[in-house]
Amino acid sequence: MRVPSRSMLMPPDSTEPIDLKRAGLKATSPRVRVLEVFRASPRRHLSAEDVYRILLAQEVDAGLSTIYRVLNQLVQANILLRHSFEADHAVFELNEGGHHDHLICVACGRVEEFRDEAIEIRQREVASANAFVLREHMLVLYGLCPECRADKSIN
Repeated sequence: MRVPSRSMLMPPDSTEPIDLKRAGLKATSPRVRVLEVFRASPRRHLSAEDVYRILLAQEVDAGLSTIYRVLNQLVQANILLRHSFEADHAVFELNEGGHHDHLICVACGRVEEFRDEAIEIRQREVASANAFVLREHMLVLYGLCPECRADKSIN
């Protein structure tokens, strides 16, 4: 099952930023702008460079170091989640509160989210069989997306 593509933390018709104050942060212009990028993007997983390019295209004056700082603050406030699917390359997504796993295309980097209850059940069974109580997990599957599979130049 695919995970919804919009944040459930904000009503879809809302123009207000995620409640930064409740997360212990002031609603500064850079924080609000970065959150707006995540809300408006058709892609759920964005790198700091992606956010920077989007803001540049919108003629927003924000340096890359500011973007990194804001992303780290939003991760610490649990508003964004950070993933490192590739070495030295982090992507971020809005924290919608629900667990999901990821499929990553090794050719183009496409990220798809999924949830499979059979996998969740099996992971709990494996943990239990090994006398573990499962607190959390992260499952990432790597392969080729349909577009890259269709591209004959990609093995």
